[in-house]
Amino acid sequence: MNRIRVPYPFQWGAPTFDAGEAFAMMAASFVALVESTGTFLAVARYASATPVPPSILSRGIGWQGIGILFSGIFGTGNGSSVSVENGGLLAMTRVGSRRVVQISAGFMIFFSILGKFGAVFASIPAPIIAALYCLFFGYVSGGLSLLQFCNLNNFKIKFILGFSVFMGLSIPQYFNEYTAINGFGPVHTGARWFKDMINVPFSSEAFVAGSLAMFLDVTLHGKDNATKRERGMHLWEKFKSFKKDARSEEFYALPFNLNKFFPSV
Repeated sequence: MNRIRVPYPFQWGAPTFDAGEAFAMMAASFVALVESTGTFLAVARYASATPVPPSILSRGIGWQGIGILFSGIFGTGNGSSVSVENGGLLAMTRVGSRRVVQISAGFMIFFSILGKFGAVFASIPAPIIAALYCLFFGYVSGGLSLLQFCNLNNFKIKFILGFSVFMGLSIPQYFNEYTAINGFGPVHTGARWFKDMINVPFSSEAFVAGSLAMFLDVTLHGKDNATKRERGMHLWEKFKSFKKDARSEEFYALPFNLNKFFPSV
C-alpha cells in the first residue's frame, strides 16, 4: 500500500449530474449554512471580536461553498463545513488568531497525504473522542450568551426560546431514531430527491431550532422600537454595515490585500 498519496481532480472518474442527487446536496448544504452561521457568531464572541457583519457572514458562507466545490472535484467522502468542536477548542484555549488556523490547516493538508498518520488518528479509542466532544460542545452554549441583550422577562421571548429548543431536540431525535430502526426516514417516497430534501434538514438539531426560532421571532413580534429593543435588535444595528465600526477592519479584513477583490460592505 502506498504510504504517500496525493489526491488529484476527478480521481474517481468523470463527473456526472443527477437532478435528484443535486437537490439532496442542496438540502444538506442549506443545513450546513444554518449551522455554520451559528458557529461564526459564537466563535466571534469567544475571540472577543465585534458581532459579525452580514457581509462577512455571506463571505464565509461563500467560501464554504467554494470548499464544497473543491470537495466534489477531488472526490472527498464529505463536503466542507464549519467544525463546532473547533469553536469549543477556541473557547477553551482563548486563541483566536487566524495565523494559528492557517498553520493548523497546513498540518492537516500535509498529514492527510501520509497514510500512517491517518492510521494513528484512526486508532484513537472512541471514548476518548467522545470525551473531547463532551468538553468542546459545552462551549457551544456561548451562543446563548447573546440572549442577555433580549428581555428575558418577556413571555413571547421565553416561549420562542423554550419551544424552539424543545422542538430542535425532539424532531431530529424522532427522524434519526426512525431512520436507525427502519433503514429509511419518516418521509419515504419513490423520489429520492424529495425524501432527502425533507429528511436531511429535519435530522439536524441546529437547523430545526434555528429556523423555528427565526420564524417565530419574525412573526410574533411587532416592528416598533420598543419591541426591537426587547428582541435585542439594538445591539446589531451598528454592526449591520462593515464600515460602521472601525474595529471591523481589524477583525475581519482579509490578508494579502484581498479586500480589494472581495470588498465588505
